[in-house]
Amino acid sequence: MNDLYARHRNVLPDWLALYYDEPLEISHGEGRHVWDSAGNKYLDFFGGILTTMTAHALPEVTKAVGEQAGRIIHSSTLYLNRPMVELAERIAKVSGIPDARVFFTTSGTEANDTALLLATTHRRSNTVLAMRNSYHGRSFSTVGITGNRGWSPTSLSPLQTLYVHGGVRTRGPYAHLDDRAFIDACVADLRDILGHTRPPAALIAEPIQGVGGFTSPPDGLYAAFRDVLTEHGVLWIADEVQTGWGRTGEHFWGWQAHARSGPPDLVTFAKGIGNGMSVGGVIARAEIMNCLDANSISTFGGTQITMAAGLANLAYLLEHDLQGNARRVGGLLIERLRAVAAQLPGVREVRGRGLMIGIELVRPGTDEADPRAAAAVLEAAREGGLLIGKGGGHNTSALRIAPPLSLTVAEAEEGAAILEHALRSTY
Repeated sequence: MNDLYARHRNVLPDWLALYYDEPLEISHGEGRHVWDSAGNKYLDFFGGILTTMTAHALPEVTKAVGEQAGRIIHSSTLYLNRPMVELAERIAKVSGIPDARVFFTTSGTEANDTALLLATTHRRSNTVLAMRNSYHGRSFSTVGITGNRGWSPTSLSPLQTLYVHGGVRTRGPYAHLDDRAFIDACVADLRDILGHTRPPAALIAEPIQGVGGFTSPPDGLYAAFRDVLTEHGVLWIADEVQTGWGRTGEHFWGWQAHARSGPPDLVTFAKGIGNGMSVGGVIARAEIMNCLDANSISTFGGTQITMAAGLANLAYLLEHDLQGNARRVGGLLIERLRAVAAQLPGVREVRGRGLMIGIELVRPGTDEADPRAAAAVLEAAREGGLLIGKGGGHNTSALRIAPPLSLTVAEAEEGAAILEHALRSTY
């Protein structure tokens, strides 16, 4: 046990998860690579949990942060804040939500907390619909609506939560149906729930479930849900903490795969927009955002230095068409991994889109999750110089691949080769 690990265990909670049998300390990064404190170099296919969205040590972002730090770092929302207004204007413009208002927070958890506050206040209901296998954060209210037992340490909640089918296409009671029938069955389930409960405030859903293992429904499910929700006046909250900003390649927002019935009422975001700085937020129609009848501020949400980072990062992403890069390079990477998976009995599925890719592992010859194998592949990939993540529903048996969106074709090939070797060494 190294000294830092021992110190970590002495002063930090036991439930604070660490990857690897011998946890590593990342000392610095550049582009799509990071180095640990021992000098080992790794290709980063996880980006600090989908947070380093453009690149490590991106000059445009570090320059903006440094220049802003030299002027003022923080003043709170009690004062006019030019970088916050400018970033809010840009986010409102690309949100797809009419008459949009933006409120900045420090994390995705806090963003989802805020969205729940707005929805329940606007609707005067504390009932919330959520998806099975979902994850929305680690605060008291967001844990209470998380549909993944591995990340929900308490059943206590200020909200009444009802869980809907549909977030996982290839497991559960409707997995055998084709896409159209799957959607119809999930809509029927939603209608049934609405017939047995007091009117809910909102449905909150990740277009692609992140911690749940990068699972998703057929395109159009949430549009069909939206039609039913509208009949009952129920709001739709799209949790875009992991799917936003072009990561899926095909769309700028994950909800746009379900856009037939219009945009969500609220969108939450975080992670990638700050490229490592603590930025989160909520986008909502003005009538919803302005429904609170008490004062509120944010001490650290929207602070000048994080807004400077967000502005520079978003500008770089748009100017360099990183969404298009995610579509092109991600498409090649998915096909490469599917070709490998076809030869391995322990790989159940390679799924995802753009640079948000999941590989679900099972015990060969069965359909049972194999968390042991997932941990082994994680270790083997690290040994080969590649960092990836893991997740999943009933068991943590899905590998999660989410590199910075500037990933090159050569780096995708290099990472795929390392991952292939790690998978073959495990199976």
